[in-house]
Amino acid sequence: MLIGRQTELALLHTVIAAPPSLTLIEGEAGIGKSRLVAELLSGLAGTCRLVGQCEQLQEPLPLSPLLDAFRLAGDELARSRPLNPVTGALAPLLPEIAEHLPPPLPPLPDQRAERHRVFRAAVALLEHLSPLVLVLEDVHWADGGTHDFLAFLASHQPRDLSVILTARTDHGRLPLRGALARATSRFVGLSPLGPHEVEQLAAGILRAELPRTFAASLYEKTGGIPFVVEEVLRTLLERLPAGEIPGRPDMLADLAVPTVLRDVVLQRLLTLDDAAQEILGAAAVLGTTPDERILADVTGHDAARIAKALAAGQAVGLLHEEDGQCRFRHALARQIVYESVPVSARRWLHLKTARALESGPGPRPVARLAHHFRHAGRTAEFVDYAEAAGGTALSHGDDATAARFLLQALEVGELSHEHRVRLAVQLGRAAVDGLAHAEAVPILERLLTTEPLPAPLRGELRFALGRLLRQQGEARAGYLRIEEAVHDLGDRPRLLSRALAVLAAPETVVDRHVTEHAARCDQAEEAARRSGDPDAAIAVRIARASLLLEQGDPASWQLIDELLRDSRLRAMPREHARACLNWAQAALHIGRLQRAEALLTEGRHVADQAGYVRVAEVVELVSAAVDRAAGRWDGLADRLRRLSGATATFAAASLDSRLLHGMLLAATGPAEEAATCLGQVIAVAERVGAVWPLIPAQTALSRLLLTLDDAAGAARHATAALVQVRAKGAWVWGAETVLCLVDALRELGELGRLGRADGLSKVGGA
Repeated sequence: MLIGRQTELALLHTVIAAPPSLTLIEGEAGIGKSRLVAELLSGLAGTCRLVGQCEQLQEPLPLSPLLDAFRLAGDELARSRPLNPVTGALAPLLPEIAEHLPPPLPPLPDQRAERHRVFRAAVALLEHLSPLVLVLEDVHWADGGTHDFLAFLASHQPRDLSVILTARTDHGRLPLRGALARATSRFVGLSPLGPHEVEQLAAGILRAELPRTFAASLYEKTGGIPFVVEEVLRTLLERLPAGEIPGRPDMLADLAVPTVLRDVVLQRLLTLDDAAQEILGAAAVLGTTPDERILADVTGHDAARIAKALAAGQAVGLLHEEDGQCRFRHALARQIVYESVPVSARRWLHLKTARALESGPGPRPVARLAHHFRHAGRTAEFVDYAEAAGGTALSHGDDATAARFLLQALEVGELSHEHRVRLAVQLGRAAVDGLAHAEAVPILERLLTTEPLPAPLRGELRFALGRLLRQQGEARAGYLRIEEAVHDLGDRPRLLSRALAVLAAPETVVDRHVTEHAARCDQAEEAARRSGDPDAAIAVRIARASLLLEQGDPASWQLIDELLRDSRLRAMPREHARACLNWAQAALHIGRLQRAEALLTEGRHVADQAGYVRVAEVVELVSAAVDRAAGRWDGLADRLRRLSGATATFAAASLDSRLLHGMLLAATGPAEEAATCLGQVIAVAERVGAVWPLIPAQTALSRLLLTLDDAAGAARHATAALVQVRAKGAWVWGAETVLCLVDALRELGELGRLGRADGLSKVGGA
């Protein structure tokens, strides 16, 4: 029964009727996302639809839920016209329907190119099956590759395709939400039902009118979560006839609010015989969709007894059938059944499950094996499989999943020195792009402090740590770690060139003059030459262009244009996108708005084409900066609040977004809020040693104080900014600051100070 979702259902029907469309349905567990989708699909008779389910525990293979959906399309493909040859790239991933696909394509030497071809193939297959409704459930559990594909799909969506995603909001902000926001997407948020809607739902289930007191108590107990309402009423129906329940509010009073769902699920479980309870407990250990063969191996029961127990679980509402498989009705139900199994028995079941998976047919499911060995307390096997799962994820470009497995493995205390170092090196490589900054930093710091390491390895870990610290917003600490790394990387010129290229960026840190950055860039070129690696040479040329651009050197544009035409850079979409975004920011630093807009457009396009969702926040930040500079302020304040208020993927980007918010407030008001915001940015930037946004924040606050008739404060902040400009030697950054100082001293009647030691000559030296 669908209550209280008519508006959302009507919206979904409207959206699907006008493809292409992409809709994300969000809400907490049990709020009714899947129920809403089921109601929608039931009204689409004759429409082709594919449904994929993201599992909480799945192998780190690319596009797992999408491939599961494609496996259901065999009959449709058998009747259809010839396919685009590129879809042959999916044949090795879809052996079940490979006979309906073109021949497999020869492998590409570059992993990223192979991944991009698989994305293109998936889009081509979706286009072939269109008009189509594609549903992917629980994308909060999706692997990084699926997130990246959905970002790619958002900018390459076939015109007759409607995509519906569901996600739980209690898992934090989705990495792909920013990419979806840039596409023609809809976001449907489901809230708990109100008291009247809970009353309607209960009346429909009980087929009886409810006293207001009962309905109010039911609403209070369940919080308006439809799944909880249904489970509570299902339990009451097992105790009393439906007609008697409304007159027994005392039955509700016996259910404690924090444990209401647990109580009703366990009561249902206890109605089963001992063997069925044992089998359902083992099923909960296996996962949301238990495998009957493994259940038989784990429990020792034959197939008939397993089938009988699962049928009993369905009869009491703990399980249901979906796409021919028996599943727990809800992740919460599985969790409660799982937690009902005693800890010692759970460990034993996890171990037996792991052994059954090891002896099963086909490739070993290393992620599931790592999970089960971990919960069985078998640390040696867990670490081996976690490392294997991390390696599998890395081989598919899924850095986030790789980092998660490696972090778990490194938590084991009994690791040998060699094993811990090997895992840490892999973590350092995965965490930079895998967004596991906060977790990885203390592990790398502890390893560098406590473990004796050979210089090249120590240098690699220091470089990784420095990059992670910079992404966390710790500009000075990150820069210093990378400086330390340089001393250890003499025998690894490829990695050395990349470390030096980072040190060549002038906008990152205070206390380093632009001549020092230029020297680092020269050293990077020499290291890249020694390495013979063309990718390293491209990275250094990107850094050289950024360095010249930040100084306002016209030669920078020629180099940038050459790089943008270079086929080698175009074959490296991540580097291409990041370079464009960095250059766009540098162009804004020197007042070149049109070039910044063009570079932003290209960077966004490349990131979208490559499905590079991990730069989504940076794209949004640069877009906001361009819009502020261009005077496109409608809705900008809300965008900046979201960017600066959320826990950003990159803390440095969060500080920059607060700078933009403060500058916008300085122009639009309220002035007091602007002053507070800019003051906070200055304090943080000084603490972490971030020269940008320190200089523009001090300048913006100086200009704001002039409008508030605080010329002395304005002069003080302008002088502080120019001290930083002089220390950096980047005078193009100080143009507006000089004007602020001149205006402030004019207001004070002290223009003569410009020629004295405490004025401009103090900071200029020129």
